[in-house]
Amino acid sequence: MALEIKRLHLASLSPPGTRSEWPVHGFVVTYPDGAALVDTGVGGPQGLQDDWRVVNVAAAEALAGLDMSPADITMVINTHLHFDHCGQNAVFKHAAFHVQRAELDRARRESSDLADWFDFAGARFELLDGDTEIVPGLSVIATPGHTNGHQSVVIQAADGEDLLIGDAAYTPQLYGGPEGQELPPGQAADREAWAASIGRIRSTGADRVHFCHHTDVIHA
Repeated sequence: MALEIKRLHLASLSPPGTRSEWPVHGFVVTYPDGAALVDTGVGGPQGLQDDWRVVNVAAAEALAGLDMSPADITMVINTHLHFDHCGQNAVFKHAAFHVQRAELDRARRESSDLADWFDFAGARFELLDGDTEIVPGLSVIATPGHTNGHQSVVIQAADGEDLLIGDAAYTPQLYGGPEGQELPPGQAADREAWAASIGRIRSTGADRVHFCHHTDVIHA
């Protein structure tokens, strides 16, 4: 049975020092036995949210627009554990969080200030080591570079393959840009790994590529 994907608008934010305004998207993937939420939106200390001029949307409110509630989400997949991708994890305490082991290790080491948002008491992690099929038709592939534990999500839909790339590239322009292009701050913690992951994503031949911080979808 093919899976279905729907985008959620969870916030808007503006990188410090810029006049840009970026959306923050999560994605609901429904499968025969439940629904997965890919990334949960923004959370974190108020000072951090103020710096990024966050206009937040409660996950429950966003889901209500799809006639769903948090209780309908049976699992969460975090592409990575930055504040704008795991900030509402605690809304889904009943669900397991599928994350790369390397990413949880990184976040615990580098982002202790976000512990209340992703590493709260009782959080259940399903730790992944590289490419993994989670349920039939729903898989993750390792795409390090933005962080060393970043992952992207591959979905077999009725009309082809969808790829949710998290922050592997912020925009279609960065995704399709030339080798050696100038990258904005924060795009790549490891430039070489980032470039290799972009190449890997392109080589999948996915029919559609979706972004967290841009509304355009790239169609093959």
